Amino acid sequence: MIVTLKNNGFSAKIDSYGAQLISLQDPAGTEYIWQRDPKHWANCSPLLFPIVGNCRDNKLIIDGRSYDIIKHGFCKITDFTVSQPSGSEAAFTIQDSEETRKSYPYAFCLTLTYTLDADGQLHMNYKVKNTDTQTIHYQIGTHPGFTCPLEDGEKFEDYVLEFEKEENAGFHSYNTEKLEFDMTTYTKALDHSRVLPINYPLFANDALFFTDLVSKKVALKNPATGKGVEVAYPDFETIAFWTAAATKAPFLCVEPWNGSAIRSDEDNDFMNRHYLQNLGVGGTKEYRMDIRIL
Repeated sequence: MIVTLKNNGFSAKIDSYGAQLISLQDPAGTEYIWQRDPKHWANCSPLLFPIVGNCRDNKLIIDGRSYDIIKHGFCKITDFTVSQPSGSEAAFTIQDSEETRKSYPYAFCLTLTYTLDADGQLHMNYKVKNTDTQTIHYQIGTHPGFTCPLEDGEKFEDYVLEFEKEENAGFHSYNTEKLEFDMTTYTKALDHSRVLPINYPLFANDALFFTDLVSKKVALKNPATGKGVEVAYPDFETIAFWTAAATKAPFLCVEPWNGSAIRSDEDNDFMNRHYLQNLGVGGTKEYRMDIRIL
């Protein structure tokens, strides 16, 4: 089911399959979300839960028991229940089931609510509720892919990442042979600067994983035109950036995370994962991401 939100000429479309944002357009009809060409990447904005990235050997190990789980978790292949209180807001919900418990043992309720403002800002509120009789543990993340470049005649390299604050930071690289982030690598990317120019060679080793940024907002924009998007992620502790560099894909993913793919400094026990989220019986926790059209 495709749900369309509209407000003041802006529009957003969400597919209930995966609760995935598949379109965000301004009044002029400019499309800001990657349109899922399988030549490059067949998704565009998966919801990452209860893991972010991959587990080692695709095995989630909890309390000594091993569960088979796909990369980024099962949300991307689950049809969410939809409720739509207004034309500018809709909520998408999944609960644990016999199927989810094959790969993740806990009882939970997860709701992603989209709200489209009149100024073209899209709010995404992720709410996790523990419906189990014990504390639950999980990771959660976002993965929106943005059209880059936006306009005919532009190049991917015309764009930059502009951070909210001056940064002195670097990223860790993904080891594509071991399928893990190599935490012994560290590439300095920002030297007391707010701006990171982008190009395809930067992503030759897959995603760039930042764990030491102080900013909670980043813009993907063409500085010559000022056009692009700004992503705010106040409730996420890390962020990654990715594109399909080998095919020179015309998109860039901006990925706020609480968690990550398995790291070289982690064992296989899920309880030892960095940025693991813990939620007591009956508890709820909310996470927000906002996308603003520039």
